[in-house]
Amino acid sequence: MKLTKAKVEGLKIPPTGQVFFWDEELPGFGVRVTANGVRSYIVQGRAKGKARRVTIGQHGKPISETETLTAEKARKLAMGLIAGFSKGVDPVIEKKRGETLAITLQDVCDVYLKERRTVKGGELTPRTKADIRRHLKMSFSDWAAQPVANITRDSCSARFSELSTKGPTQANQAFRILRALLNYAREAYRPGGVPILPENPVSVISGKKMWNPNKAKNGRIPLEKVGAVWNMLQDKRNAKAIRPSGRTGADIVVFLMLTGCRWSEAAELTWDRVNLKNGTWHIPDPKNHLPVTIPMSAPLRAMLETRPRTKGNPHVFPCRVKAGNGFVDNARHTLNSVSDVAEMHLSAHDLRRTFIAIGIKNNIEMWKLKLLTNHVIQDDVTITNYTETSDLRYLSGEAEAIAAWIVNQGVISSADNV
Repeated sequence: MKLTKAKVEGLKIPPTGQVFFWDEELPGFGVRVTANGVRSYIVQGRAKGKARRVTIGQHGKPISETETLTAEKARKLAMGLIAGFSKGVDPVIEKKRGETLAITLQDVCDVYLKERRTVKGGELTPRTKADIRRHLKMSFSDWAAQPVANITRDSCSARFSELSTKGPTQANQAFRILRALLNYAREAYRPGGVPILPENPVSVISGKKMWNPNKAKNGRIPLEKVGAVWNMLQDKRNAKAIRPSGRTGADIVVFLMLTGCRWSEAAELTWDRVNLKNGTWHIPDPKNHLPVTIPMSAPLRAMLETRPRTKGNPHVFPCRVKAGNGFVDNARHTLNSVSDVAEMHLSAHDLRRTFIAIGIKNNIEMWKLKLLTNHVIQDDVTITNYTETSDLRYLSGEAEAIAAWIVNQGVISSADNV
């Protein structure tokens, strides 16, 4: 029959399942009637050798504010789809492509954070996830709800230049994160085998050689100033009027000086990872994803033994408010005091370099210093394959030597000040 509004509405409803009625004038155009009385217009044909059946829509349903789907309207839509079949257009893939093209940068980020794995097969660290979310919010907030297909080379170039004027290093990090997200999108979303993006638009940064140069990081406390810094920290720790937050700031900086660890490893340390009896502390998921037990020096143990514990908060260096992650997020006030004594601006990471410099001063081999500071070691076959790297108690002597040198420098500094 020729499908018309009246004939479609007069079609008998099957007792079960569904039946098909085909139009005699337009091959491939038909109506599917189900047992619950739903009448839907369909098109059937072949695209690139594959049989396809596409639902146009339900009879009588609104397709705009003023129109409902009728037989004549469905016929016109069917003609376009059938013409597409003859040209090899696959409507199933085109539908998927349309849905894929609507994928937003926020969608990609959410799936990336859930599925992305490290080289060792583990999940991204909480800090890495936080960095990605931070840049999505701070650097690409106006892009987050937009389809990734809308991100172009020109927009990347302009945004990178804008961010570089505010902070070159952060601009580099933001676009390395964006590059990773868009590379993931190209692999994850490929309707019909075609990537959602023809190329990663962040490649323009490399093509135009726009990456900001990385300044060499070699800041550390001058060795002749270590004693004065140590004494200042002890004065802060022992001051009667010091507040709990000030004591925590001084203690964590002392911890950094005596261990050479990363800020996150100290800040996120919990008491269940500290063994005062055995003189060790433990990092379960460090940057290299290899859990490690590290020896304490006597001064470090003495400091931890006097650390107050906060009820309901497991962290060794807790924050003073209940919000956040529960651990202190910075010690800028104390680090400013360190910078004043050292007569140069210093960051928490500079204390890591200071620890290594003191180790070298005391003739400690570099491989031992790398292990004590939990450095990422990739190319040293001897260390990675033949050296104990998970339990470093055999390096307690080296940890004690560095701590003793620091304390002695404090004694010398005090004598010079008398």
